[in-house]
Amino acid sequence: MSEARQTDNLLDPDALSRAEHLGILARTVVEGYRVGNHRSPFRGFAIEFAQHREYTPGDDPRHLDWKVLARTDHYYIKQYEQDTNLVVHLLLDSSESMSYRGTATTHTKFHYAKALAACLAYLVLLQRDATAVNIFDTDTREHIPRTDNLGKIHHIMSRLAAADANRRTQIGSAMADLAKTATAKGIVMLFSDIFDDEEGFHQGLRQLRFQGHEVVVFHILDRDEIEFPLTGRVEFIGMEGNPTLTLNPAAIRKAYLAEMQALRSRVKLACDQAKFHYILADTAVPLAETLGAYLVARKQRGK
Repeated sequence: MSEARQTDNLLDPDALSRAEHLGILARTVVEGYRVGNHRSPFRGFAIEFAQHREYTPGDDPRHLDWKVLARTDHYYIKQYEQDTNLVVHLLLDSSESMSYRGTATTHTKFHYAKALAACLAYLVLLQRDATAVNIFDTDTREHIPRTDNLGKIHHIMSRLAAADANRRTQIGSAMADLAKTATAKGIVMLFSDIFDDEEGFHQGLRQLRFQGHEVVVFHILDRDEIEFPLTGRVEFIGMEGNPTLTLNPAAIRKAYLAEMQALRSRVKLACDQAKFHYILADTAVPLAETLGAYLVARKQRGK
């Protein structure tokens, strides 16, 4: 499939048309949002020069200091003492369990998560804020550096489209790694089924909260995982090192549903206690509804 075709599949026009006017506004104190919205004591691109920092891929080359380049043969960006951009970090779980597709959908959890991340990246860049993308399993497999250039959206979406899901996961480690590199306060959006060590996930939330980040957890689940409608004799194929079992779903339905509800409740409680957003993303629900409902709720709360 061509890169352009893959990109078209991810950028859902219905979702964007419903969500675009809402934007994404920071819920907690962040370094700033939307260039020019208000002054900030932190560094950004504006009028009054403050200092230099090293160029990183994704920076706008218009802010390169060519005189410094001529003197030192190193690339440095001019930084200024006024307006700053909100940075939204998209953290995408590419573990094998995300490749599951149940009976009620035509797409995997991973595709749904990638499409949701692509739409949010577009909205962030459209309002002139910045985004960065990390795709992880046990390690960060794909890193798309921070950019505030809307022209980079096709590159972001093509990289998302090319990613696959076929390994184990360590969500806590991925969150800890991001906390080490994303030292400026911003928004971290996690897209995961959270089928992993929960203590690591909770520790990751605490670490990001300690650093002042806002966290938004999109809990990506298939309708079959939520409702467990399976009947007859079913072979459950183990993922991420788990064994394959052949069982009668009716015999385990009650226990399974209780455990699944308990997992969702624990994850939501951890988010609520940290004053973070929790969104159950049922992959059988149209992407536009999931994205639109989240942004409407966010705007209504004034956050």
